Amino acid sequence: MKSIFKICLVFLIAFTACKEGNTEKKVEKKTTEVAVNYESFGAEITADDSIDAKAMLSKFNNLKVGDTLNVKFASKINEVCSKKGCWMKLDLTDGQQSMVRFKDYGFFMPLDSKNREVIVNGKAYIKETSVKELRHYAEDAGKSKEEIAKITKPKRTLAFEADGVLMKK
Repeated sequence: MKSIFKICLVFLIAFTACKEGNTEKKVEKKTTEVAVNYESFGAEITADDSIDAKAMLSKFNNLKVGDTLNVKFASKINEVCSKKGCWMKLDLTDGQQSMVRFKDYGFFMPLDSKNREVIVNGKAYIKETSVKELRHYAEDAGKSKEEIAKITKPKRTLAFEADGVLMKK
C-alpha cells in the first residue's frame, strides 16, 4: 500500500513539474514574438487587448474635460515632434487625431516615425489647449510663420499620456 502511495506521489510531482515548464515556454514565446514584430518604448506592454482607432474615437467622444480613461489602442502616426520626438499625433479616423505625450517625458519616439503603426497604452483624456501651446506645437512640427499666425482660438484636444508604446517594425 505504501509503495502505491509513493508511486502516485512521484507521478504527481512529475506532472506538476512538466506543467510549469510548458507555461514558461508559452510566456517566453510571446515575449519573443512581441520583440520580433515591434520596437518597444517606455513601459513594457503587449499587443493584446488593444482596440482600433475608430473604437478609440468613440471612447473619446464620451469623455468630458477632466475625465480620464485607461486604455490601449492601435493607430497610425500622422505626425511626430521633429525636434526630439517628444509627442506624436495618432489618427482616429473621420479626420480626428489624438495628441500623445509620454509619461514623465520618460521616453521619446524616433523622429522618422511618421506613418508607422503603433499600439499605445496609457490614459486618454480631453484637454482644452491654449493658443500659446498650439503655436508651440506648430513650431515644433516645422509649420510656417503664416500657418502659426492663423492659430487664434483654443482647441479641444483628444489627449493621451502613453506609458508604453509598441511600434511595428
